[in-house]
Amino acid sequence: MARPAHGHALVTVFEGRVLDAWFPSPALGSAAGDEGLIGGGSLDQQAGEVPERGVALEHRHIEIDLDAAPSSVEDAYLRLHLLSHRLVQPNTINLDGIFGALPIVAWTNAGAVDPEWAAAHRPQLLRAGIQVQLVDRFPRMTDYVLPSGVRIGDAARVRLGAHLASGTVVMHEGFVNFNAGTLGTSMVEGRISQGVVVGDGTDIGGGASIMGTLSGGGKERVALGARVLLGANSGVGISIGDDSVVEAGLYVTAGTKVTLLPGGETVKAVELSGRPGLLFRRNSLTGAVEVVARDGKGVELNAALH
Repeated sequence: MARPAHGHALVTVFEGRVLDAWFPSPALGSAAGDEGLIGGGSLDQQAGEVPERGVALEHRHIEIDLDAAPSSVEDAYLRLHLLSHRLVQPNTINLDGIFGALPIVAWTNAGAVDPEWAAAHRPQLLRAGIQVQLVDRFPRMTDYVLPSGVRIGDAARVRLGAHLASGTVVMHEGFVNFNAGTLGTSMVEGRISQGVVVGDGTDIGGGASIMGTLSGGGKERVALGARVLLGANSGVGISIGDDSVVEAGLYVTAGTKVTLLPGGETVKAVELSGRPGLLFRRNSLTGAVEVVARDGKGVELNAALH
């Protein structure tokens, strides 16, 4: 294998089909010498039938090649765990076809359940105090991984496979998709879409949106640099360089026509993608989108919040 990774997992199985896999200690490299221990006991001790959910838990060990596409449910889950454990960064491993590899699951407060089984056994679930919380291919990150140094206001808004650096705060309306996230201390009150990475010291304002490859961004990988401010309800479909600001309420896509001040030249915003030290604003009289150079550092986050 070109880039191996491995892990011992507790796998949820329904009628021979894998619903999910939890890797408590995923690792890069080969599997030599790993005994798969967690909390002082083997995962074998956790295995067995779970009749209240209609599933069985099995201890399995897998090894994968990070340069190959996911080949199974367990393979896909290991990749998502590696991202959320911060062992790999977004856009550095092969996730081609991951949607096809992951089944749709009824996620409950007691674990994964087959959706059709859940619908047919609702009284049994209610008696056991089990509630369906969402139905999706991707579970909440916090059901599998609790990264250190991170605050999350609403766990349902951070998917497994998100990469959250220590010091990150995700407020209640913030959202972080899989294969996306932060590389340093950041404030997230808006949306970080799949494939997007956010630099250290950056503030994504309330309602702000960063266009990813799953939300109309095509194959362009959007990134925010360090100390960037996306104002409330703003949005970008281009990369924003270090120490830059996008005014509140302004959405800048690759094709947005912008006027460069003071010269007055008009260009497409994509030509400024990733360039540091810029202020994107809308002229309040004409409505034209303008870009001016900024001096010095960008925003400074409130250290007490992080």
